[in-house]
Amino acid sequence: MRPALGLPQGRGVGVLALGSPASHWAPPLQVRLQVQSTEKPRYRGTLHCFQTIVKQESVLGLYKGLGSPLMGLTFINALVFGVQGNTLRALGQDTPLNQFLAGAAAGAIQCVICCPMELAKTRLQLQGAGPARTYKGSLDCLAQIYRREGLRGVNRGMASTLLRETPSFGVYFLAYDVLTRALGCEPGEPLLVPKLLLAGGVSGMASWLSTYPVDVVKSRLQADGVRGAPRYRGMLDCARQSYQAEGWRVFTRGLASTLLRAFPVNAATFATVTVVLSYARGPEATSAGPALAQPSSL
Repeated sequence: MRPALGLPQGRGVGVLALGSPASHWAPPLQVRLQVQSTEKPRYRGTLHCFQTIVKQESVLGLYKGLGSPLMGLTFINALVFGVQGNTLRALGQDTPLNQFLAGAAAGAIQCVICCPMELAKTRLQLQGAGPARTYKGSLDCLAQIYRREGLRGVNRGMASTLLRETPSFGVYFLAYDVLTRALGCEPGEPLLVPKLLLAGGVSGMASWLSTYPVDVVKSRLQADGVRGAPRYRGMLDCARQSYQAEGWRVFTRGLASTLLRAFPVNAATFATVTVVLSYARGPEATSAGPALAQPSSL
């Protein structure tokens, strides 16, 4: 049985929301906590990082790097919609396992755009404010990296991005599918919106939790060399050095701010899209019953 809300099976799903697995727009708090030096840490935690950024760079500093994911939203949307919908249709049955596989396929394909986008975002978030800044924007950042390092430089962190996105998208779709089934999200339910909020928020958090250590490694690889000589030879070397220097806790850096953001963003996205689509279709949404698949916040 499927929840009776969302897009018809196999037609593609979802919308993009900043902060959800597809965009993975990590705010400066998360990135700076993930990559800061252990010898001379600048931030004592999430709140101190927030206060420091606002004090030194104003509120606008909290939105550094936002232009890069905004630039890629359309392309990622098109890829994810097509791949997830067609994969689900090709698999034949709309089951939780197939939701995971279809989501994983979509996550893997969109890495082609996601990786360079996040590289530019990370570099922009780490550069200082004022006239001394290295990059004028996302395109300028990627252009400079390409001139210095070629295509390999633009795609730095691709392996870790692929390792993060593939399972996290699968978990995202699967979690929302299972939760909407368990909560009984049917049209006319008096608590429909709270149930959708809960399912969306928990799905977003589950997605981040499933691959967060890989996200730390990816951020460190993409930030490597920004402030000094490069330290890592690759993904495994980065993970090994990070663990040896800081222990297992290094792989949870910035997790608190990520989860605090993930729940409300994904909760609002899932609930809003599902309800709007349901009303937009009118009687079809309530008469089609469980044949309709849920949307997913990509």
